[in-house]
Amino acid sequence: MSRDPRTAATLAARLGFAARGLVYLLVGWFALDAARLGSAPADNQQAMGSLLDKPLGHILVAAIAVGLAGYALWRLSEAFLDPDRRGTKAKALVERIGFGWSAVVHFFLAIYAGKLALHLTRPETNPSEQRAESWSGWLMDQPGGEWLLGLIGLLLIGGAAAQAWKAYRGSFARELTGDVPLPRYVCLAGQIGYAARAIVFLLTGWFLIHAALEARADEAGGIGQALRTLRDQPQGPLLLAIVAIGLMLFGVYSFVEARFRRIHIGD
Repeated sequence: MSRDPRTAATLAARLGFAARGLVYLLVGWFALDAARLGSAPADNQQAMGSLLDKPLGHILVAAIAVGLAGYALWRLSEAFLDPDRRGTKAKALVERIGFGWSAVVHFFLAIYAGKLALHLTRPETNPSEQRAESWSGWLMDQPGGEWLLGLIGLLLIGGAAAQAWKAYRGSFARELTGDVPLPRYVCLAGQIGYAARAIVFLLTGWFLIHAALEARADEAGGIGQALRTLRDQPQGPLLLAIVAIGLMLFGVYSFVEARFRRIHIGD
């Protein structure tokens, strides 16, 4: 691979981290506002749609679409090309499957953002829930679909465990470039952010498993439903506020990654 395509791919991945960071900041901000007002939290697609009525909003959403597409392609390269040489042992294969799933999720987010920017669709009320029900229903109509849906739910719960482990160990700091130790406050922001993501992943995975067990696609849900579930618990506003702050801190840490993340592009 020539140097120019490699440089372009690296820049696209960095733009992807920045785009992801902005989306998480918006989701966390709306969730914090929902905790204060008792309203419904927004999901990532609603968060992107909220930018459309802002000055240059369509341009910003278009930039998010490009960034998320770049992030998806980078995750796809990690899944199939294995530029970090993780190998094919069980742990590495699970990680690479997770990268592939992340690529699919961010690819569809990029398509949705692109449609918003080009006026090809309008912001929806609960887009992630509608899409979760749609693809879950389609999957359950296939042979062995309920088992596959349950397996995806288990993979998300496994992803939640991985996020929680990162939060506990702070191992994500090794993914940044440079020999200077990560400042404690930056590491703490990342730890809180990963812990918040672990909670959201755990709830989303459970929704899919419950949908598979009940054979009901309408039991599937996304980040919006996860945040609403937190809101509806005892001490729900406090729980939602804590997770909302965590998601915002993950967004901040994503901006750090956009600048300092060590990115390897496959040959």
